[in-house]
Amino acid sequence: MISIPHKAKQFLVLLIKLLIVGGAFYFIYSQLANNDKLDWEKFIVLFQKNQSIAGISFLLLLSFLNRFFEILKWQNLVSYLHKISLLEATKQVLGALTAGLFTPNGLGEYAGKALFFKKSEAKKIIFLNLICNGIQMILSIVFGIFGLLYFNTNFNVISSKTVLFLFGLFFLAFLITFLLKKITIKGYSIEKLIHKTNEIPKSIHQKNILLAVCRYLIFSHQYYFLFLAFDVDLPYLTMMATIASVYFLASSLPTFQFLDFAVKGSVAVFFFGILGVNEWIVVFISTLMWFLNVVLPVIIGSYYVMNYKILTPALSKGEGDET
Repeated sequence: MISIPHKAKQFLVLLIKLLIVGGAFYFIYSQLANNDKLDWEKFIVLFQKNQSIAGISFLLLLSFLNRFFEILKWQNLVSYLHKISLLEATKQVLGALTAGLFTPNGLGEYAGKALFFKKSEAKKIIFLNLICNGIQMILSIVFGIFGLLYFNTNFNVISSKTVLFLFGLFFLAFLITFLLKKITIKGYSIEKLIHKTNEIPKSIHQKNILLAVCRYLIFSHQYYFLFLAFDVDLPYLTMMATIASVYFLASSLPTFQFLDFAVKGSVAVFFFGILGVNEWIVVFISTLMWFLNVVLPVIIGSYYVMNYKILTPALSKGEGDET
């Protein structure tokens, strides 16, 4: 086995850090600078008309709470293996978010979090991250289905037959999954995954679900308040059902984190177009949501990436920081 000199290893790690951070900032800049659908002049006029320190502070607070609840979720789940401090959980979540910015569906985030732990624990960390993201996905599906049904009842986008067909398809997929749960692929099966999930204490799962619900309500209402800031006056239930539908359908599509606002924006333009909302407003709000909830955390996460150390003494010994 080839041994890499310490100096060369340090240089390689620095190069990877610079590529991750540099790549993240390049993608952010290119998406903001080259999007011809963003009418900055209209935005500036509307901003000057409705500018409010209290309003801006409130939206920034929601962004903070959105990411804070994600950090609490991660700290809670990792407590199954180690007790880690809130600061350590923050480093791991924001650092991994930065690493996963330009990977499909944020897959780099899984590897990013695993790097903070011993190699022998990598599979467990990836599994915990799967649960962390999985509960958020389940909530998006549940709220999204109810949102779509409410939206479709009022605007009849698809026929009743299509709705029944989709539910039948969903039920069939669930039935097939249940019947094939014992089939093993490379040592893994759905039954084994369920068993591993059940090994985690119920108290951790319950707290994880509660935090995930709080996080969902925070970012969905941030979307809602942004529409209010852009003078979009629609009934509350209609708006929330549309937002839930957008998040559900957008999260079902394969994408990159740095293109997240473009995907959600395209889906949102379709749904809010039916409600008569101007396209440029929808695009701008989707971009602002992306900026507030992805770009700002990535800027902070870049600091943690640049200060990342290969060995974390406490964790390398199998110990965590006490909360």
